[in-house]
Amino acid sequence: MSNEVEELIITGESQNTEFKDSISLKREIGETVSAFSNAHGGTILIGVSDFGDVTGVEVGKRTLEELANYLKINTDPPIYPEINLCQICDKDIIEVKIKENDEKPVFFKTHAFKRVGRTNQRISTSEIRKLAREERKRLCFDERICEEASLDDIDEEKVKWYLEKREEIRRVKKPKEMDLETLLVNIRAAKETDGKIKPTNAGILFFGRNPQRFILQSQLRLARFAGKTLTRDFLDRLDSSGTLWEMIEQADDFIRKNIRLLGFRTEFTFKRIDKFEYPTKAIREGVINALVHRDYLEPADTRVLIFDDRIEIVNPGKFPEGTTPENPRHIPVNPVLCQLIYDVGFIEKYGTGIYMMMEICGQYGTPEPKYELSERETELTFRSSGKAIIISEIEKTGVKLNDRQKKAFKHILGEGRISTKDYCDLNNVVPNTAYRDLNEMMQMGLIRRVDKGRSTHYIPIE
Repeated sequence: MSNEVEELIITGESQNTEFKDSISLKREIGETVSAFSNAHGGTILIGVSDFGDVTGVEVGKRTLEELANYLKINTDPPIYPEINLCQICDKDIIEVKIKENDEKPVFFKTHAFKRVGRTNQRISTSEIRKLAREERKRLCFDERICEEASLDDIDEEKVKWYLEKREEIRRVKKPKEMDLETLLVNIRAAKETDGKIKPTNAGILFFGRNPQRFILQSQLRLARFAGKTLTRDFLDRLDSSGTLWEMIEQADDFIRKNIRLLGFRTEFTFKRIDKFEYPTKAIREGVINALVHRDYLEPADTRVLIFDDRIEIVNPGKFPEGTTPENPRHIPVNPVLCQLIYDVGFIEKYGTGIYMMMEICGQYGTPEPKYELSERETELTFRSSGKAIIISEIEKTGVKLNDRQKKAFKHILGEGRISTKDYCDLNNVVPNTAYRDLNEMMQMGLIRRVDKGRSTHYIPIE
């Protein structure tokens, strides 16, 4: 090591080498760490003057540890350089080795820096945007190494579950002889770096013992509100954690528990019709899309908000460039997660989720889901049709309703009753037509007459 350091001192400062004569120059050291991280890496030698004179530094028991913590705390994303102590000319020299960072730009405190010759220059706002765009194209979040994690943070039982599901769903045989490291590398859940195998972010999110320890924003928050507005009045809530597929299952249970199961019985069929007010398969697809395609560089959580009249699924990030809800092309934000979730059968085909949700809602009798996009997040809303979805189920039994009767029956299911006058006003018809339509609905066993005279009205048979 000392030979390498001596060579750097002889060569002098350069694009990839910086000298600092004192460890007290922490701001300058931090700026250089940012600059090297945003370029091709480099080495800082502390205890060497600008002219290459070895001045040395005083090193205490915690000097190296304190320097490492300082750089970690003041860089974003956090940088973990290799810090070594060596002796040159009987003097202590601190060597700080920085690799090019996978995630750019790297900030030191409030600014990002780049290396120009032997100097560090502040990166402008426009350059930061350009650099960020280029980095997103170069390496997706899920493909990057989870720096603080190790293979000990991978749950082998979850890997076994994945292999069994993949074999069951996709007919991919489990490997008979393959060590864990090789398997994880093959499915891009791990990568080799500096001679070690470390998990990628995808590996932690899909197989981790505690993914939120490393990727806090991966949590899924669900809440059932009282009413139709966002308030602090929760009827139920769940801060879901774990791997992506574990959170999807938890969300499925929570949603089923917090939406209405609608029921209706007719004299015509003598069979009770029970149906959730939302198509749960479409909601599940929306949750999967939100977790798999979200922008994990954003600090916000993914959220599922349940109101009396709708369900909102909100995830950080926007649609990839060149694709829209109306023209959904398969441009995965997190391709490794997309493949893994496909392998276990949680999605059936790439790029068909939006079409599938629309088709399911259409068949179910609920409105098509709607997207609302912004620069920072994507919101997907499913609207409830209340008990009106029961009509489509009743018609499957052979009961045929005209358009007026369907409109009236929706009114009855929503309001609990309808009068002849209500029927006339709702459909703009004369009383004789209302009487005839309502009598037909009574003969079908859908409604019954209550009271007499002016107070006569009709209610559903349940």
